[in-house]
Amino acid sequence: MTVSSQRVPAHRERPMARHRPAHLVIAATAHGYGHVTQVAAVAHGLRRRDPHLRITLAASVDPGFARERMPPGTTWLDRALDVALPMDGPLKVEWEAGLTTYAAFDADHAAHLAAQRAWLAGLAPDLVLADIPWLPLAAARALGIPAVALCSLSWLDILAESPVGAKLPASLVRHMRDAYGGAELFLRPAPSMPMSWLPNGRDVGPIADVRPRDPAALRQRLGVAADTRLVLVQFGGAGSVMPSADLSLPPKTLLLTPVPQLAERLGAVLIGPTAGPGGLAVADVLACSDAVITKPGYGTFAEAACHGVPVLSVPRGDWPEEPHLDVWLARQVPYRSVPPATLAAGHIAEPLSELFAAGPVAPVPATGIAETVELLWPWLARGA
Repeated sequence: MTVSSQRVPAHRERPMARHRPAHLVIAATAHGYGHVTQVAAVAHGLRRRDPHLRITLAASVDPGFARERMPPGTTWLDRALDVALPMDGPLKVEWEAGLTTYAAFDADHAAHLAAQRAWLAGLAPDLVLADIPWLPLAAARALGIPAVALCSLSWLDILAESPVGAKLPASLVRHMRDAYGGAELFLRPAPSMPMSWLPNGRDVGPIADVRPRDPAALRQRLGVAADTRLVLVQFGGAGSVMPSADLSLPPKTLLLTPVPQLAERLGAVLIGPTAGPGGLAVADVLACSDAVITKPGYGTFAEAACHGVPVLSVPRGDWPEEPHLDVWLARQVPYRSVPPATLAAGHIAEPLSELFAAGPVAPVPATGIAETVELLWPWLARGA
């Protein structure tokens, strides 16, 4: 399907009519929506560079989310290119079940690789950008199609540093190492896991969907007083933490969330695709918030830093990427971490008040977008 039917007006197409549009295929992992958020910011940067660029997103995500995040005219393919780690809510990974899932997927490596080679050959892209399923990288390399990985982590590093790291099948490790290391580049946006073993690793700045910060306009649209504090509650696409319905909040605080169950439970304003047509975009709300309540994850952490928004985080505990994210974010914005039990009991008025007192700070520039566009552009320019 096509994420949006909007098209570049015909009169703007004529100057490049002698060229065919370059074609970018974005392959997003089946685990989590943050990966689409990360790569979507780059897609917008590339589309600004070339309004005629064809973009195909292959990802197993909600079409409303894809429409909200990706550039207009993106073709969306509901296609799982790897497997997701099983989650018990947004904070707890079921590592043993995940090991079984990844091992079973790798057992059919040859069949999966052949299917992805056939799929990519049919699309004939000029460049594959993977965040971060490994098989599209291997398939593209076999077809002679340039392919670049982009992510703050790799599934090899996550699994190897997890509680089941010592049990990984040797073949899975080999296939991931060969695919990630064999890409043209593996771009590591700040903050990233070190991934120092990569022969093709390249560090770039933060990548985030930067929106205008105008809290007064958002309060006016919501019909609330000018001194109302706006707090986004977002825990990602794998379910949600359910705080106490008697959540303790500082006075004059309004919660906003894209999760219907949370909105109903907490009396929060529902935003995002599930709010229906005309609903507030999550990225627009984050940009205007006084604080964000979330778990450690690249997308929300980077967007909070790049808008200067304070963060109240609920740790995941055994997520290998978490220490790198926490240390980085604590240097960028006012930051507090509370245990899951504290949030579940609803005792967050004090840490939220501290974040409100610290207030928004100078945003961190999202320099990784322009850096990544410059690194990717030569392959797309050759294609056009």
